[in-house]
Amino acid sequence: MSSSIGGVATVLLIEDDALVRRGLQLALKRHGHRVEAVEDGEDGLARFGTGDVDMLVLDLMLPGIDGFEVCRRIRESSQVPIIVLTARGDDFDVITGLEAGADDYVIKPVQPTVLDARIRAILRRSVSDPDGVRTHRGLRIDTESLAVTVDGREVGLTPTELRLLLTLSKAPGRVFSREQLLEEVWDQGYLGDSRLVDNGVMRLRSKIETSPARPEYVQTVRGFGYRFGPV
Repeated sequence: MSSSIGGVATVLLIEDDALVRRGLQLALKRHGHRVEAVEDGEDGLARFGTGDVDMLVLDLMLPGIDGFEVCRRIRESSQVPIIVLTARGDDFDVITGLEAGADDYVIKPVQPTVLDARIRAILRRSVSDPDGVRTHRGLRIDTESLAVTVDGREVGLTPTELRLLLTLSKAPGRVFSREQLLEEVWDQGYLGDSRLVDNGVMRLRSKIETSPARPEYVQTVRGFGYRFGPV
């Protein structure tokens, strides 16, 4: 991953619609980002494999290798942030994209200012949290190096997953509502989508919990939200 400074990122845009692709590329460049754009999943995976990418903006409905599969393949080896572009009101696409490993989504037709805001929000939540080291049973979180280990095994987390873990673990036993987590982790207010939180928790549990169905670290408080560890 290249160095992103002041909320400016090297963005790889994968979008098959030539007009949309060109429009978003120009708009994001005007916002100060470095943008490379390709038209299909195969070219996107090839370009991503060369490195030097801070952020992936990915259309889900691509010819050939679709966006869901691109997302899954990238998640096999990388924790780079992924924002998916989805058709208006298509809940299935949103949920499937998030479950494939996306950090956030933007509904088409895409407003460049909204996309830029989402990119900068993800970059902001990638910064270090200089509190030291947090431990809870077999889980160790180094908030300076941002290394996370479970029983001595290093765990790779996306920036969103890491920010979620840092937010919950800063106050063990405290219950965070989905609205609070949207505000603190995703930089979105009350009208944000709570599915981002639920899918983020699901992916985080799959990486740090011995048994995600019986979580030890990130626990559900029914009707309220989530907390870190037992009270």
